[in-house]
Amino acid sequence: MRKFFSLILLGLSGVIFAQNSSNEQFPKFPDCVNAIGNQQESCFYNTLQNYFYNNYKVPQELQEQNYKGTVIAVFEVDTTGTFKVLYTDAAHESLKKESNRVFESLPKITPATFSGRPTYAKFSIKIAIPLVAPNVKEENEATKYAKTNTILIDNKKELSEYDEIKYKPFENPQFKSSGVVPFSHQNYGVFDALMNQVGTNNHTASKPYSYDEVAKYYDFETANKSFLKQKESWWGRKLWNENLVAIQGEDYWFTLNPIFDFRMGKDTESEASNTFVNTRGLIVNGGLGKQLTFTTSIYESQGRFADYYNAYAESIKPSGGNPAIIPGIGIAKRFKEDAYDFPLAEANVKYQPSKMINLQLGYGRNFLGDGYRSLLQSDGASPYPYFKINTTFWKIKYTNTYMWLKDVRDLATVDGTYATKYMASHYLSWNVTKKWNLGFFENVVWTNANDRGFDFNFVNPLIFYRTVEFGSSSKTGNALLGLATKYKWNNSINFYGQFLIDEFAIGDVKESNQSWRNKFAYQIGAKYYDAFKIKNLLLQVEYNQVRPYVYSHSNPITNYGHNNQSMGHLWGANFREFVAIARYYKGRYFADTKLIYGQRGFDFNNGTDNFNYGGNIYLDYDENRPYDTGVSIAQGNKTTVMIADLQVGYLVNPAYNLKVFGNVMLRNFDPTAETAATVKSNTTWFSIGLRSDLFNWYFDY
Repeated sequence: MRKFFSLILLGLSGVIFAQNSSNEQFPKFPDCVNAIGNQQESCFYNTLQNYFYNNYKVPQELQEQNYKGTVIAVFEVDTTGTFKVLYTDAAHESLKKESNRVFESLPKITPATFSGRPTYAKFSIKIAIPLVAPNVKEENEATKYAKTNTILIDNKKELSEYDEIKYKPFENPQFKSSGVVPFSHQNYGVFDALMNQVGTNNHTASKPYSYDEVAKYYDFETANKSFLKQKESWWGRKLWNENLVAIQGEDYWFTLNPIFDFRMGKDTESEASNTFVNTRGLIVNGGLGKQLTFTTSIYESQGRFADYYNAYAESIKPSGGNPAIIPGIGIAKRFKEDAYDFPLAEANVKYQPSKMINLQLGYGRNFLGDGYRSLLQSDGASPYPYFKINTTFWKIKYTNTYMWLKDVRDLATVDGTYATKYMASHYLSWNVTKKWNLGFFENVVWTNANDRGFDFNFVNPLIFYRTVEFGSSSKTGNALLGLATKYKWNNSINFYGQFLIDEFAIGDVKESNQSWRNKFAYQIGAKYYDAFKIKNLLLQVEYNQVRPYVYSHSNPITNYGHNNQSMGHLWGANFREFVAIARYYKGRYFADTKLIYGQRGFDFNNGTDNFNYGGNIYLDYDENRPYDTGVSIAQGNKTTVMIADLQVGYLVNPAYNLKVFGNVMLRNFDPTAETAATVKSNTTWFSIGLRSDLFNWYFDY
């Protein structure tokens, strides 16, 4: 690999710097202060080459040997304008020492800037031995074309075009790109406080974020450098610091990394000998030009989980014979006798034609909200195809997302083909003041009724068009409305909340009769950053309440679900929940603890009581309701759920969030009556593992 790295550097001619926009400025020697545009690059290049020609002293013993060769050096100009050597490649140690001496003799210069702020800039230089006077004469375009045409006419010669492809030292261009930052609560907690400072004009509810959104407040490059370990070997750098493969050229870059999730554990109450996850995969990220970024990942996994999780996965199994759906992942096949095989693929292609608009085509998940849970749109379901439009201007961010979902129940499957349904969501985020944000949400779900396919009546990009639904027949679509808010008390304390309406009868509200038609849900929460003045300690509390029959519909296929999972809160409906979270970070170390206490209402389905109490969103709410009024939270088979979770770990490689961790979960599930679906249990689940933390995987069911 050392030879491969040297060959890449040999392809570089002189000093290379990516000047992506007018916001980026080259470092400047005193003689270059008046240079503008492309002149900055030429002036920097010429001045540095001349300095080396005039100051580099080839060791006497090499002169006597008439030595010929090349010295390649990779260096940076830091935020103070100081030159620092990062890597030197030469056949003789004396040449390396002389190169370092010349770099140390260079004066401080004006550092590179990005958006007016000093920043680090990496370069490489090639020094020919014996020294050759710099030739700064550049060919004009006419000369280049003339040479090319001459070569093409003489087709007996090989062209040099392939060999002239230039590579740059990889400078983590994704940190300034519009690429997607992998969303997990743990990863986002690192910069959550900075994103929520008083006076920011961002919109934190719509996730995942892009790097350039976060980079306004969090310096990825500086943070990444603070994590770096001093490793000289290729294996050391790849294990602890760098992408496995990282290539950067003119207006393009890409990275390739492995994906791992290896964990072993034990459910102490289970008869199974152990729990495990064995995941292998690849993730590719890249950018083409300034406007197009992409990411794609593919996983192949096998696993066995704690008994309660296995039971839940099998309770939502699809039609067709497969034994389970792994929540948040997808349909699983049987592996051995009591484990599962569950592949996963995700992708996102993002095109940004202007600063105000970006378009995304993807296969994955989305999240709306500032809390641990989302009642509006959560990431707890399996990935799905989607098309997203983000429009940002003034104090507004408007997100339109169009999704293609599946109903995999037996009743919705025809000739082995799962039913398709469609969803359109609109979320308008408005920063009313420097402290207060309001979000307006609308969502509609419809099916392929009458072979109408993707009905463009529902794709009207304007928010609040429920009248369109009724114009097309209210039975063909299911609409939900929502409101979200966040208030920044100060830079340390934020309050947030959500309110969801899914059929709201004003008349019944006035009568205070607790009608089943008053289908609404709400969330309130608070975050305390740098709690008690302990840096990087986040404390969070949250309360969620969802009334019976929320997310369900008179036609079950148009419920608010996908792959037998809820697209809202992952518990479905008919519950109340309290969540308390603490997160702490120090360098590469982290610790998370979480406490969840809730009351849920399940159906009995025992042959005597077969009523629909409103917790299962895949049932027709017009059938088997026990009563129309007096409907209450956790009605039916009232069940108390308590989950305590502690995780500690260490960030092995920040390039692709590879973490080693230990985890213990305590879970108590206590139903009023035990049924086939609600079995009283106490679970203690220990796990240790190595995981690429790229998405939220929830186990708190």
